[in-house]
Amino acid sequence: MPALVAMRFNPDLKAKYQAMIKAGKPPKVALTALMRKLIELANALIKANRNWVIKEA
Repeated sequence: MPALVAMRFNPDLKAKYQAMIKAGKPPKVALTALMRKLIELANALIKANRNWVIKEA
């Protein structure tokens, strides 16, 4: 579920998803890539003892 929400509302992850779809990847594969990206991001934040900061437009 978090990957679906990120795909819709996070501009960076939405662009990544759209690029993968445009490259011919199946939607499930693109969604799985977003899941992995979210896990990597969460691990990096925890490792660096940082909080999530919303990127200002």
